[in-house]
Amino acid sequence: MLRMMSKVQPSPIRALVLLALAILCNLAPALRAQSQQPPATPPPTPDSSDSGGPGSDAGPIVVPKKKAPADEAPPPAPAAPKIKAPEDMAPVTIHVEVPEVTVDIGVLLEKTHQFVPGLKPSNFRVYEDGKEQKVIGFKRVEAPITALMICEFASTNYRFVYDMRNAAFTFAEQLRPQDYVALMTFDMRTQIVADFTQDKRQILEAINSLRIPGFSERNVFDALYEGLDRLSRVEGHKYIILIASGRDTFSKITLDKMLDKVKKTQDVTIFTISTGQVARLMSEGRGGFEGQLREMDYLQADNQMKTFATMTGGMFFQPRFIGELPDDFTAINTAIRSKYELIYHPLNSKQDGSFRKLQVQLVDDEGHPLQFQDEKHKPLKYELIYRNGYRARQEVE
Repeated sequence: MLRMMSKVQPSPIRALVLLALAILCNLAPALRAQSQQPPATPPPTPDSSDSGGPGSDAGPIVVPKKKAPADEAPPPAPAAPKIKAPEDMAPVTIHVEVPEVTVDIGVLLEKTHQFVPGLKPSNFRVYEDGKEQKVIGFKRVEAPITALMICEFASTNYRFVYDMRNAAFTFAEQLRPQDYVALMTFDMRTQIVADFTQDKRQILEAINSLRIPGFSERNVFDALYEGLDRLSRVEGHKYIILIASGRDTFSKITLDKMLDKVKKTQDVTIFTISTGQVARLMSEGRGGFEGQLREMDYLQADNQMKTFATMTGGMFFQPRFIGELPDDFTAINTAIRSKYELIYHPLNSKQDGSFRKLQVQLVDDEGHPLQFQDEKHKPLKYELIYRNGYRARQEVE
């Protein structure tokens, strides 16, 4: 019996294994509960910033940004937006216009009306409204002319028609093959007798056809106004040879309007030749009060003719005899064909349509007034022929 009990008793190793399993089974619930609890919070670190001491090292840390490598190119800039005009719209450009003034100056001796050559740009001083301008261009001009003869052909005193025909013939005889000339007459109305031509014979034949005048009215303002309008369609610089008594009797255009038209026309020079001087001299002091009024009218007519010439840089003549005409028209041809041309940009660049007054002086190398002498060292007087002003362009708003 004792042998049987010894067979079923467990061995010591097996007992130890069973004991360890029992201990583990008892400790498992405690370990599971302990793993589910939150971690313990560390005690707070005392902050001494309030007392002026250093702060804690456990605060946030600023991390510096990394610099881009030197060889790495920056990103490209965005492309500029392209603006495309509508298909039905023409290309638009900006044009800035700098004002430029051209002044033609004739320098003639008073006694002989000879042109004075050999002047330099430094001999000229140009003033606009009293302010000196800087000359940027200078040359001597001698070229063919484009001229319109405006002749008074009215049924008044025959001496006026006689003087007109002689003056017109004298001018036509001095024409050159390259010149363009037209002939217009006026009394109460205007008439184109000969259009622009280079054939001198046509002009002479047209003058010869002026024999029997029509009306006695003399509308010189209307004729001159129409002549300026006609010349505005012709390119380049033009000339008007006005051969008339200067007396106006029935014009629709007033003198003020006529003067304004002359100021606005920049590229036309007017030369005036007064007719009927002998008839006027023979009638002086006759006719009582009516004669005095007539004389006053002719004095005013002379002043008007002289004003038209002076404003445009022309010349005014009052020939009494036929023998004076060749010299007078020689002076006109010299003044027309031989000139100095000055160009400058005005200091006043405003395009306001205002009238700018011009003044030209001749000076020597030291800035003193220029003087001329003849072979005997006697002083020679001279005159400068140029426009007394111009009207600036009106800016388009």
